[in-house]
Amino acid sequence: MSTQEPSSTLFSQVDVTSSARPQSAPSGCDEHSELLREVLSAQDRTNELLEDLVGTMASVQRQRTNELNQWRDANPYLANACRDAAESLSQVQIEFLDRMTEEINETHENLMEGDFMLNDFIDRFGGRLAHLNGVIQVLAQLSSAPNPASTEN
Repeated sequence: MSTQEPSSTLFSQVDVTSSARPQSAPSGCDEHSELLREVLSAQDRTNELLEDLVGTMASVQRQRTNELNQWRDANPYLANACRDAAESLSQVQIEFLDRMTEEINETHENLMEGDFMLNDFIDRFGGRLAHLNGVIQVLAQLSSAPNPASTEN
């Protein structure tokens, strides 16, 4: 093992003879051009990455659509039942939203003034609304008719 440290050059040669022409510093235009080239290169790379991302997302979406279509084909009765259930739950959701908005309009001052009232309101309506929306979304996806344009490769 060598105990000698690698030498690093911190100084560059400077020609001080009278016949040498001083090198001019890069002009502002050259600096701008170089910066623009770098920006363009970075933008090109970003575009390539975005194209890859869109391709990946489209591939995943096509796969999901194909799987849903296969499920619908294998379970046509259940797909129709999901459609009917989603429509029924949509009516339940409308009634639920109607009751919720009535309460908001009647107690909006209390909701604004007190954390207890707001927390109570969220406890009573928030979870149910979120779960109801989730169930309706699942039923709608399982029952929706396939889109021929989205299943083409």
